Amino acid sequence: MVRKDAALKFDTSFDPGYGHGIDVAADVRRITARNPSPFTFHGTNSYIIGRDTLAVVDPGPDDEAHLQTLLDVIAGRPVSHIFVSHTHRDHSPLATRLKERTGAAVLAEGPHRPARPLHTGETNALDASADTAFVPDIALPDGALVAGDGWAIRTVLTAGHTANHAAFALEGTGILFSADHVMAWATSIVAPPDGAMADYMASLDRLIERGDRLLLPGHGGPVTEPRNFMRGLKTHRKMRERAILERVRTGDRTIPDMVKAIYSDTDPRLHGAAGLSVLAHLEDLVARGMVSTDAAPAIDGIFAPA
Repeated sequence: MVRKDAALKFDTSFDPGYGHGIDVAADVRRITARNPSPFTFHGTNSYIIGRDTLAVVDPGPDDEAHLQTLLDVIAGRPVSHIFVSHTHRDHSPLATRLKERTGAAVLAEGPHRPARPLHTGETNALDASADTAFVPDIALPDGALVAGDGWAIRTVLTAGHTANHAAFALEGTGILFSADHVMAWATSIVAPPDGAMADYMASLDRLIERGDRLLLPGHGGPVTEPRNFMRGLKTHRKMRERAILERVRTGDRTIPDMVKAIYSDTDPRLHGAAGLSVLAHLEDLVARGMVSTDAAPAIDGIFAPA
């Protein structure tokens, strides 16, 4: 799930090319599922890697048309591996059917899980978006290198958007499949309990340090100047944190009040996600002793300056 934001210069010039494979790098083709929404932009990007024996990154939603397009682009060639970045329903569910058709092994960090235990009485507003049935054939630790036919993919764990989020680096190319962690068209939603802001920021720092030359994300077009763009994302998050602190210090006590003030120009359909993003910041601010609350930070909690 994602949210557009005017504080960064986003690139929304994207043609999904539904029903076709689009060459985006040497031996890398993008296929975009027809599942557009305020959270998915034009749809979920799947990537096919290789020439002879292939790999697929993020098979996408359980959609018959998307499966058929993937198979058309695969064109009868063997598929050895299916990599899944995380377990939201727009990324992982088609892995099961694609495995049945190709016999490929499914690889991911692990099954879906929250970034923290649920608090007493808390419900997970994101349950409907989670693919809780997903279990990989192979669990990937950080740094795992999987070699294929003319390609090798290294796992780069990037918790934040979800606890099990992973990016995949195409070794020797400077290309990173960044999934929902970094996208050119919008910022990633970090929503508790599935995600955690401290994890997201740490993962962002890690990708900045890597110095990849091209990011191919889970939605929208490529990030062509990754370091500068990710530094901008980091600045954006710090600005959002300061805005939340200012609202708390000037008297806002609830998340809905903060959302009204901070996200006044945001699509109202995204206000629920915005509230969860504010909660993610507040969890981090409470943990750092900068904001107080009378219980565990919650979407309906009361917040005050520490």
